[in-house]
Amino acid sequence: MRYSRILIPTIKEVPADAEIISHQLLLRAGMMRKIASGTYTYLLLGWRSLLKITSIVREEMNAAGAQEIMMPSLQPMELWQQTGRNVDYGETMCHLTDRHGRENVLAPTAEEVVTFLAAGEINSYKQLPFNLYQISPKYRDEFRPRFGPIRSREFIMKDAYSFHSSPESLEETYRVMYDTYCKIFARCGLEYVIVEAETGEMGGSGSHQFTIPCESGEDTIVYTQDGSYAANIERASVDPVAKQTANEEIPAMEEVHTPNVGTIEAVCDFLKTKPEQMIKTLLYSKDDKIIVALVRGDHEVNEEKFKIVAGGGKIELAPWFKIVDTTDAKVGFAGPVGLSKHVDKMIIDHSVAAMVVGVTGANKTDYHIKNVVPGRDFQLEGDNIIVADIRNACEGDTYNGKKLLFKKGIEVGQVFKLGTKYSEKLNAKYLDENNVEKACLMGCYGIGINRILASAIELNNDKDGIIWPINIAPFEVIVTCVNHDDEEVAKAAEDIYQKLLKNNIDALLDDRPLRAGGKFKDADLIGIPIRITVGKRSLADGNVEVKLRRESEGEKVKVENTLVRVNELINKLRS
Repeated sequence: MRYSRILIPTIKEVPADAEIISHQLLLRAGMMRKIASGTYTYLLLGWRSLLKITSIVREEMNAAGAQEIMMPSLQPMELWQQTGRNVDYGETMCHLTDRHGRENVLAPTAEEVVTFLAAGEINSYKQLPFNLYQISPKYRDEFRPRFGPIRSREFIMKDAYSFHSSPESLEETYRVMYDTYCKIFARCGLEYVIVEAETGEMGGSGSHQFTIPCESGEDTIVYTQDGSYAANIERASVDPVAKQTANEEIPAMEEVHTPNVGTIEAVCDFLKTKPEQMIKTLLYSKDDKIIVALVRGDHEVNEEKFKIVAGGGKIELAPWFKIVDTTDAKVGFAGPVGLSKHVDKMIIDHSVAAMVVGVTGANKTDYHIKNVVPGRDFQLEGDNIIVADIRNACEGDTYNGKKLLFKKGIEVGQVFKLGTKYSEKLNAKYLDENNVEKACLMGCYGIGINRILASAIELNNDKDGIIWPINIAPFEVIVTCVNHDDEEVAKAAEDIYQKLLKNNIDALLDDRPLRAGGKFKDADLIGIPIRITVGKRSLADGNVEVKLRRESEGEKVKVENTLVRVNELINKLRS
């Protein structure tokens, strides 16, 4: 393609609303433009990279035996109501009502639709296993879209779904997809980490997440130095804190007046204590039940762990009026003393159970209690009391005795063992060898195409712009014609460009009537891996300059050897 005929609207200034480097560079390099919050148009350069990522994904999925299909983006709400995930997704779903009054959603994912499809087609175990996938837009009404393609309202996802008659068959496909993902991300030029993950709204029995380590990521990877354990923050387990012992007898509880002091920080400041000496009491609602979580003041409830211990289902922080009704106090003054008999379940984190003494709310407006001893002043055992790991891992924690470390990352893919969560509810069943009806076991495998694009830029950039991995670059080579008004130079640049095209090398010819400096800056900004510079001075000696985007200096190459050298560099970059 010729630069002069393409819309590549590069800009010098960093866009004010672009927080991270990939978002900034995608806008500055003219690869995408914002239409509304979390909604983008991809221009030619950005779309070409997305198509190359999609092609890699498709090639590897097909090689793994998956079958590509296309499912509708418009999905009837009834399917989501049958699985109960309309409640799980809640306001994240994009709803619309058609002219007949039927409620629909724009696909945030496709478990319901593909299971409905399978239910109408599967009869016998002889049809299993099979793996269906699609590459299509998905829609999620994010509360706070941010970071460009990393958290947007519309995005492209490869989602695959497998159906099985045995756990062994599911495990086999799960491992094939696991290995396939490794191949995909390697071909895209990404350095990735695989961590154990929670299944979340997807459900199921097991999951692994593929994460790109980088400081701008929204996910937190928790791992041990020796590599024996890695998980995302929602999944990461921690060793229980050793039970502490008191050096002296602890006085009886003491009620303290704390007017208008309801937050951990405010209480600590008022009572001259520390967050780790506080017992934080959070009330959650599950249907018409109240479930309490107790964590230390310096810890955060891990809602995924908490939901599992609480028995699953839709669990959310209780509204203020339920808190007031349960505790007889305003929000901010709840505490565990005497509370277990007024709630359906109390789940106590290990770190709270290990405390010698703490400060907590008094279940009385404007009052807290000092000298609260777990096990003495509130129960650690009982029919509705559970002690468990329900908090986020943090600095200083260990797992299996090994120190936990933390780093940020971007999730680009995840694989799940769904079990029969969807097949039972949507009647995707088969007859086994003994003519007994059973629900299909399912697996699910997702990749964020746009996130691969953003992650590649986060990992590959410098002060001048993007440095694309060769396999997903919008073009492999840019031919920069320095003296376009010189017939000899223009002809030499055109000849090189045509030879590249004839040899299936994806090339862009910069034939614009601009100064060399401006062309070089644009070439660096858009990040094409190889630049061939054709100029009057070097051409007089029969040379062109060939330069890798990753390197500061180029090399002189004879015009007749240009094609050979470029092929060598492409092979080097792909290896």
